[in-house]
Amino acid sequence: MNPTEATAGHRGPDTRSDCWVRVWRPEPGQAPEVIVRSKVGSMYGPAIRALLVETRTTLGADDLSIEIDDQGALPWTLMARLETAIQRLRPDTRATAPSPDAGSGERRPHLRRSRLYLPGDAPKFFINAGLHRPDAIILDLEDAVAPAEKDAARILVRNALRSVDFHGAERMVRINALPAGLADIAALAPHGVDVFVLPKVELAEAVGAAHACIQQAGATSGLLATIETARGVLHAAEIAAAPGVLAMTLGLEDYAADIGATRSQDRHESAWARGQVLNAARAAGVQPLSSVYADIDDADGFLAWARAEQEMGFEGVACLHPRQVALAHQAFAPSSDEVARASRIVEAFEAGLVAGLGAIAVDGRMVDAPVAARARKVLARQAAGGVS
Repeated sequence: MNPTEATAGHRGPDTRSDCWVRVWRPEPGQAPEVIVRSKVGSMYGPAIRALLVETRTTLGADDLSIEIDDQGALPWTLMARLETAIQRLRPDTRATAPSPDAGSGERRPHLRRSRLYLPGDAPKFFINAGLHRPDAIILDLEDAVAPAEKDAARILVRNALRSVDFHGAERMVRINALPAGLADIAALAPHGVDVFVLPKVELAEAVGAAHACIQQAGATSGLLATIETARGVLHAAEIAAAPGVLAMTLGLEDYAADIGATRSQDRHESAWARGQVLNAARAAGVQPLSSVYADIDDADGFLAWARAEQEMGFEGVACLHPRQVALAHQAFAPSSDEVARASRIVEAFEAGLVAGLGAIAVDGRMVDAPVAARARKVLARQAAGGVS
């Protein structure tokens, strides 16, 4: 039996910057209606009604009635919730509702010291996320979204990509595990995704399929491969060298579960795997990125952990809360003493090269080409992100 109504979104006392929408088929002989309840109805009620009617027409659903309970949702969220409800009632609906272009915030160099995760079905977190200045924002369609809300999250994320100014942060989307995630790529690649985050990668062939899907969509998005199993670690070198890969990381929680280990404070259970991923990334010329620190209330622990990951060779960490972003940048910024020493090394080494010397002494220590290269990387980090 065909359903006669469908809903999407959220309502209730804890809802903010979101809405609940119901659509239904009117009884024979009854005209479609639009019922609007909004906390901002006194100011924007007519505009909300007009937007709903326009979106309904664009989706070819003028015969449906609409009821909305709005808690301050922005236009792109209103449109996404209505589109989801209509698609749930009529799965063959494929027209894309129009959405404003994203804001023209400045684009920063693609440092990836911090990657801030945002649940893909929670628009209230999208709006101001860029103000925390993460290097990248990950709109998550995978673990953060319940199975019943995957369709709604994909539409919300698409509209957010087209409408939200993330203030220069690199725009990443974590898709669902492949091959199901190929549908996420096909739907979102045309809408300005900088990097797709691939979860649970075990074979290079899966990465190749994702890259081909991006190309078929006419997009240029890169890939961040996440390894989360023992099998994936064993194939890390092939995965890192797969087409489209810009960076690679190890999902510590899932990896520990896969090998039957318990997460420890010093992370000894993942030391070998982290080394494998790091070396595979470096050998392939892609960025090695570290995982998350789960205790969002432990600022000192996060800072110490992020510094340890930087010292090991990783170039960034993932953040579960905005307050971790500034700490990540602090951890990956060289100290003033490091910058001063690096400057002395580079200056002396370059002077030595002019004099025909391949190695020189700085501060009582020998400096050759590899040491000078490390010093240049310190200066590059300082130039990009400041000094701690």
